Amino acid sequence: MLKKEALLLIPNVLKVFLENGQIKSFTFDGRTTVKDVMVTLQDRLSLRHIEHFALVLEYSSPEQSHRFLLLQDKQPLAHVVQRTHYHGMRCLFRVSFFPKDPVELLRLDPAAFEYLYIQVG
Repeated sequence: MLKKEALLLIPNVLKVFLENGQIKSFTFDGRTTVKDVMVTLQDRLSLRHIEHFALVLEYSSPEQSHRFLLLQDKQPLAHVVQRTHYHGMRCLFRVSFFPKDPVELLRLDPAAFEYLYIQVG
């Protein structure tokens, strides 16, 4: 289980797990949306094109393997935390859909391409 990596260990602080093993923490209030976190991650990771990425909740249960729940940009983080059974969940910054032309992404944004490559490689 993911208990040691629970979604919220500190109230109003969301931990986002990155594919490179890093963890980014975000303080949020009732107005903070998923999009706000995405924009901050875009800046922190020096990405220019994040349209292929999203925040997802990862969870598992004894009868099922890992499952992912895609978060929508306009969702307030407080609402996500209140409305989900977040025990045993963790938040990830992941590819949400693969670009039609990965070479074009490499040309436009090498950092985004590298982050994508880590997940599919």
